[in-house]
Parts: sequence; structure tokens; C-alpha cells
Amino acid sequence: MADVRLITENLFTEMTREMKKASSIYILTSFVMYSGVRLLEPHLKEAIERGAEVKVLAGDYLFVTQPHALQALLEIDPRIEVRLWRSGGTSFHPKAYLLQYEDNDGVLIVGSSNLSRSALTYGVEWNLAMQAKAAPMTFVEAQTRFMHLFYHEQTVPLNSETCMDYAREYEEYHRLHPSLVKTWTETEEIELTMPVYEDAEKRDSFVLKEAVASYGGIVPRPAQQIALEELEKTMSEGYDKAMVVMATGLGKTYLAAFFARNFNRVLFIAHKEELLYQARRSFAEVMPERTGGIYDGQTKERQADSVFASIYTLSIKRHLERFRPDEFDLIIVDEFHHAAANSYRRVLDYFQPTFLLGITATPYRTDGKDVYAICDGNVAFQLDFIEAVQRGWLAPFRYYGVYDDTDYSQITWLGNRYAEEELLQAQLKEEMAAKIYAAWNKHKQTRTLAFCSSIRQADFLSTFFRAKGVRALSLHSRTREMSRAEAIRQMEKGELDVIFTVDLFNEGTDIPSVDTLLFVRPTESLTIFTQQVGRGLRLYPTKEYCTIIDLIGNYRNADVKLTLFDTRTGTERKNHHCKPVVPFNCSMELETGVINLLQEMARKRQPRKEKLLQAFEEVKRDLGRIPTYLELHLYGRENSRAYRQEFTTYIRFLDWAGQLSQLESELLRKYEHWLNEVEATSMTKSYKMIVLLYMLNRGEQRWYHSVTPREVAPFFHRYLTEKEFRKRIDFSDKSSQKLWTYNEEQVAKLIAEKPMSNWSGSSKGLVAFTDGVFSLNFDIDPQDSPILYRWTRDICLYRLHVHFEKKAGRAE
Repeated sequence: MADVRLITENLFTEMTREMKKASSIYILTSFVMYSGVRLLEPHLKEAIERGAEVKVLAGDYLFVTQPHALQALLEIDPRIEVRLWRSGGTSFHPKAYLLQYEDNDGVLIVGSSNLSRSALTYGVEWNLAMQAKAAPMTFVEAQTRFMHLFYHEQTVPLNSETCMDYAREYEEYHRLHPSLVKTWTETEEIELTMPVYEDAEKRDSFVLKEAVASYGGIVPRPAQQIALEELEKTMSEGYDKAMVVMATGLGKTYLAAFFARNFNRVLFIAHKEELLYQARRSFAEVMPERTGGIYDGQTKERQADSVFASIYTLSIKRHLERFRPDEFDLIIVDEFHHAAANSYRRVLDYFQPTFLLGITATPYRTDGKDVYAICDGNVAFQLDFIEAVQRGWLAPFRYYGVYDDTDYSQITWLGNRYAEEELLQAQLKEEMAAKIYAAWNKHKQTRTLAFCSSIRQADFLSTFFRAKGVRALSLHSRTREMSRAEAIRQMEKGELDVIFTVDLFNEGTDIPSVDTLLFVRPTESLTIFTQQVGRGLRLYPTKEYCTIIDLIGNYRNADVKLTLFDTRTGTERKNHHCKPVVPFNCSMELETGVINLLQEMARKRQPRKEKLLQAFEEVKRDLGRIPTYLELHLYGRENSRAYRQEFTTYIRFLDWAGQLSQLESELLRKYEHWLNEVEATSMTKSYKMIVLLYMLNRGEQRWYHSVTPREVAPFFHRYLTEKEFRKRIDFSDKSSQKLWTYNEEQVAKLIAEKPMSNWSGSSKGLVAFTDGVFSLNFDIDPQDSPILYRWTRDICLYRLHVHFEKKAGRAE
């Protein structure tokens, strides 16, 4: 069989022959027709039944893909994985079939054939088929790129609900565009052609390599040392997973390396190969005696002490199963905010490490998926860039908010971004470029990174600035005039004034000498904005501060992003205070137009908070009173976890929603640290909350008095054994089975060793366990006690319920 062959007819015969021996079948197609699904159905079914992995990625461009074709794909077998690319009107036109054999051979077919009977049989189509062994690097790259597309944020998994959603959109689109024939005959399928849209910006994203920071004797920095202590404390309490949230520039990768010294075999997972090599260098500096191996599309070094793996390679079934589930003692997930994606879930569900560590600068996602749940809500250490600036671990900033009068409400929002062509019409104007240049020229320092929306905007502004005599460069995947490494070298040497870029310096890349950031794009993602701000805050010998020049218009998140610069806690921020309170060594200047805009936006509630408020009001109307936290969880239509994620505590939400009296608002500020602790303290078992519930059961005037383990023991034992599910979930391991028959001394010993000691060690001084006595380690005014008692009990009962609900597998 030829290594490369041209197929101009009957691709179906060629493909089904290869499918009979394939261990994995990946189909990437612009359009799916019912005729094509029916043609391949028996062959796909046979492959799945013998254990092959089947993935299909189809597009919704122009709503040509038939809804009943997608439904038919799902009905072949529940093990087939189908996803739909939401194009948002941008052309999606690939056609590729990847068939992998067990012996590392396979075939890659790329050409013109979509998934339809005519395209696979008698239609006029040209396809090239290439044996994997003829060009193994190309084959591996195709697999990697397929997985990147398959789990991209623009895809949605196909199920009965998403199929119905697509069917409704399909019907509406064809109602509005009746000239496009909706019911395709096999003859009409053969004639379907669409123009190719080249978007190298999205297709060929890249990240530059970061120079390794010099740590002298390779000892932890202050922030790293604190994080390590918190992680060790978390492990000593018996927890097996945690997340560390640490601002860009504080050395998260080195932190991971220092922590990894406690484990034998380590798996480090990242979504970009540059991050893998950067991490391996950092680990080698910290642990030069250990081996480090790369596991990605090109290299398979799986026997090393520390394996640095690409998520897109590792999530492929045959690569994942090359490792035992218990092969690694520690798994580290870099840029953990990506971990809610399906590719990560597949990998994390497979492995059974002793400990899972997620590291990120930005724990929030724009798609609403819950990152906190992956680590059971256990955040061992959190330090945002504002606190790091306050501590002197990052450079201070001077922020200038420049008014952008573009009316973004008239630009189509595609769910996660603005429509590019419409946005460009507003951006590619001489008067807009002149305004940007004037603001930059007024506030700039020596070296500027400018973040743009698109390649065309970067090119346009670069040309405009050069015409003004500025040494500017547009740096992106299509740049040919200068290499990326040379651009960084010239920037560091002061030979370039501005680099205009598109999402190039978001993750894992820095030019520490950069002292000016210019934002000329609407902030669509708080995650990306936070990462980009971090690119200018690294300490550097000649940098006194970082200048941030930011265009602010009526786009989404314009007001929300400014809260990232605020030193106040949530309850201290009032809706009418639009301007954040920045650290003492920083400054913020907003143009009058910006202030007016923010005041207008402040009058409108933020979308997510509005949804939470509406859900709360519905329950409140049904009950005729303010619901308890548990009632809101049980009866509210919004996930109760969102209240904690948005406001830290339910009580803080009540304050924001105007449900607290003036006295209650004052008490919230006074005792907020305690309420945060009750809400957020880690709970792999229910023990801490049971101890607290016993204390609360003594009444609102005595609940905060100290207790001993022996005093709590009868209640503790009764609570865990009176309900079978409680005993099964939290009182059935080997260490506690012998306590089923009540023994006061043994139960008291368990209470002392577990909840009381653990909570004392993790509460940052709020509770204490000394000389056999457990107590709250802060003063409570007796007249404040009734309200604080009610709030504490509310959170305690909620956390106990949610804990057992989750452990029993009935969580939302």
C-alpha cells in the first residue's frame, strides 16, 4: 500500500477497510448529513463494540448540518463522543478522518469529503490518504490539533438537550433564510461548497518561552514559602486535593517544584507545550537529581521521575491507558482554571494520586463551569495580584482609564466574544487610532505591551504608530519581519517601543522589563485580563512602577474588571463607589467619560448577581420570609454554590441585596472573618461542623463557650450513627468502625485528633485547641451573640447537608 495516495472516488470503501483495524477513530467534518451517518453506522457500531474510541466533531456553520443527523450519531452507541463547533457565523470548513491502529500506525485522510453519502461514495471529491508511519510527526500533530479543537471552548457536547437547542436554531435560521434549501437530497449534497476562511490568529495560537528566573540558591520566595506551609498543613489534615491561587509573577511553577519534593513520581499537566518545557527546567533546578520527561505529541518519555504531559495528548484514550491509575503520587495541573474542560476531567477521573494540586492565577471561568469543585472547594492558599503588590512582591501600578465612546451594545455578542468584523469596523478608524496614540504618548514609559482584539487591529495600530515615528511591531502568528525571540530581545534592549499582540502573553510568558501595558480591546474575559495585567507587574531592577493604559467603554465586564484593582472587601464596596481603592503605592485616574459610564453601569446589576437575586426573591416570595441558606439550596433554581463563589458567604449576599438592617451590616463587617471561616473551612468529613453544631445546640448565649472532646463525644457519636448514610459516608473507615459501639474515651480521642486539632491548625488563629480545650479564639460581645449565632447555625446546617448530599452522589 502506498504511503501517500490520492482518492478521487469511493472514499467510503477505503475508510471502512481502515476502520476494521482501528483502535481510535476521529472524524472532523464541517457538515453532517443523515445519509452519511446511516452509511457509516454499522461500521462505527462494530468499532465501538470491539473497544475502539470514536470521536466526531461537526460544525454548525450556516446551519447545514442536519439536526436529525446529529441525533442519529448519538443513537449509534452511548459510548460515541460527539461535539458541535459553535462557529458564530465564522467559517468552519475542515474535513479529516484519523484512524489509529494499536501498533502506532494508522492513516490520516484529509480532503474535500464531508460526512454525507454522496461525499463518501460517488461524489466528485479529492482526498489524500497518508500512512502514519510515512510521516509520524505529521500524524501526531493532526491528532493533537484534533483534540485541541474537540475540547475547545467553542464546542458543546452533543446530547438530547443540546440537539434540541441546535434543532430550534436550525429551524429559525432556515425560516429567516428560505433560499437555503433545508432538506438536502443526496444529489444536492454533492454540490455543496463553502469558501475557506483563514483565521491564523485562532488556529495557530502560540506562547513564547519564558526565561527562567534566577533564584540564587533555589529556595522558596516568601509567597511560595507561605503557600508550601499551607499545602503541608492541608496534607497533614488528611486532604488529598487542593488549589493554590497565586498571582502571575510569584512563581507558581517553582512552588509546584518545591512541593513535588515530598513525592516520588509526579505528573505535571499543562495545555501548552511551552509550559511543559518551562516546568521541566524549573523542576530540574529545584531537584537536579531527578529525571524529567516530556509526554506530548512529539515525545513520549513516560518512565521519568517527573512526567510533563500535554493534556491534548494525555486525554487520548490509548495514551492515558499506558499509565496505571495509581502510577503517580502527585498530579499537578497548571493553569487550573482550564481543568473544568472535558479533556481534563477524563484524565483526572482516570488517575488516583495521593494528592492533586491545581495551580492558577485566575480560578474563575467565563463558561460558568465550577473549577472549585474539582478540588472539593479546598483552596489551600490564595494571593491575588493586589495583595502581592501591597506586600511588595509585585510592582506597583499607575492605572489610567481612557474613555472609549464606541457603542458596544450595537455589536453582536457571540456568547464569549464580539463579532470580529463588526468590532473591526469600530476599531479600524484613524480617529480611534489617534486617540489611542495620544493616551499612550501622554502616559507611557519605556517598553509597552499592547493587547489587541485581532491581527488586523494589531497591524493597523502598528502601522499608525510607526507613521508617528514610534518603533512598533505587530507580533502574532503571521508576523514574518521579525522572529518572536528577536522581538523580545529588542524589547529588552530598548530597541522597540511597542509590541502590539493578540493573546500572545496571556499564560506562561513574560518580558519582565515591560513597564507599560496598553489595552485597546474590550475585556471579554476576566481571566485573560488578569493574566495580561500580570505581564507588567513582575519586579525588575529599573522598573519603579507599571503604567496601565486601558480603554473603557460600555462593553461587558467593563465595570467588573475594575474591582480586580480594589483593596476593599466585598462588603466595603458600595454600588455607588465606582472608583476602586487601590494600594497606597498605586494610583488610578479615570477620565470623566469613564466615571459617568461606570456610574450608569452601577445602576444596572451585574448579570450573574441579578440571576442570583432573582432566584433568591422567588424563594423568599414562596416562603413569605428570607430563606435560610439551606432553604435557598433546596428550593432555589440557581446553584447555591454560586452565592459563595460570588459573595464569599450567603450573609454577604444578603447585605448586598439590601436584606440586612444597619446593625446587621455592622456586625457582618465585625465578624466577617469568622463567617468566612465557617463557610470555607475544608471538609473531607463532616467532623468540624458536627463539633460546631453541638456548640450551637447549647443556645444563643452559650454557643461560643469552650468545649472539651469528652463533652462533645456523645452527641458526635449519636449524630453519625443515628442515620445510616452518615455512618456509611463518614464513619465507616477502618479507623472509626471500632467506634460504632460507643466508647467515650475513644470517640473523644478521635475528636481531639481530627476536627479540633485540624481546625485549630487551619483557621489562621480563629479557633484554638489548647490543653484539651477547644474554643473560639476571638471576642464576641454578648449582645452580638444572637445574630451571630443565627448566621453561624445557618451556615453550619447548610454545609452539613451539602456535604452528605455530595458524598452520597446526589449533588447538583
